Amino acid sequence: MRIGNMPNTENSKNSSYKILAVDDEIGIIDSLSIFLQRTGYSFTGVTDPLVAIEKVRNEHFDLLLLDFIMTPFHGDQVVEEIRKFNKEIYILLLTGHKDLAPPLETIKRLDIQGYCEKSDKFDQLLLLIESGIKSVEQMREIKSINQKLSETYTKLEQAYMESIETVRYTVEAKDAYTKGHSDRVAEYSTLIGKKLGLCDEDIKRLHLGGLFHDVGKIGVPDNILLKTDKLSDDEYSEIKNHPTIGAHILSTASIFQDIIPIVKYHHEKYDGNGYPERLKGEEIPYLARITAVADAFDAMASKRVYRDSFPLSKIIEEFEEGKGTQFDPQLADVFIDILKNHYDEIKAIQEKYK
Repeated sequence: MRIGNMPNTENSKNSSYKILAVDDEIGIIDSLSIFLQRTGYSFTGVTDPLVAIEKVRNEHFDLLLLDFIMTPFHGDQVVEEIRKFNKEIYILLLTGHKDLAPPLETIKRLDIQGYCEKSDKFDQLLLLIESGIKSVEQMREIKSINQKLSETYTKLEQAYMESIETVRYTVEAKDAYTKGHSDRVAEYSTLIGKKLGLCDEDIKRLHLGGLFHDVGKIGVPDNILLKTDKLSDDEYSEIKNHPTIGAHILSTASIFQDIIPIVKYHHEKYDGNGYPERLKGEEIPYLARITAVADAFDAMASKRVYRDSFPLSKIIEEFEEGKGTQFDPQLADVFIDILKNHYDEIKAIQEKYK
């Protein structure tokens, strides 16, 4: 390969792009070095394919030029290794003859963007490089836009989270006896989920769902929410609207989509006598069944205006009696085991959110 017509002016824009060339002939590397540096690109050339692999692993390059027939590894083998840890670098393959090019299937599988025959002129190669750099430039722009969108979305999510937190605190501030209730339900739900061996994503959903399970009470009139006497049927109907109200409040933000079933269905009962939709057994979302156990426990364990908190023996009795009616039997058994054998973990949560 020898140098053909070369540009006489430095392209300052090209200098921000780094090109790595790999060829086991030092003469080819020298020629590419002179040519590409004169066109303004930041150029690195190596003759050892193993060195090239390590350079791509440890440094940033935008475009890779490599010979197909090399020792000890052919170009496609080099690409195979590089693609294990770098999917983004733009790759052009150089071949001594078109008959020596790798099969089209290999080019597609390894995401090799193009190849050209070696020539005594660089015109075709330069066109391919410029096309490759334009593609890299577009990908940079797309990544930049996506990053900005992601940052904006994160800020919106944070703002929405803060606004819903404010609603949650407003609900709990109305009634001193429910202070810390949602935090405790979140912690109890998480504890149950861990005992069940649930995945991290489900644990996260349980915690978030517990925090916001009662957010819909913001839509319940204070004279009903704070009433200490027995509720009338109409007043109880108003209370029973809070899961649906909560689900509606959260439905406008994608950050809460995964916890809406918890919020909406945590008052369903295993025998189908709960609300708002009288779901039964397996119809009730699994995480909502867990939250229902945690929510019921905190209600029993908390002091109210009209009654004292239940002793542990009474709570265990309630869960035993509620198996298959109010509670999923398997989940009730898991929680009873926690109450009997791991009550120190329950106490730690109660101390934390007094």
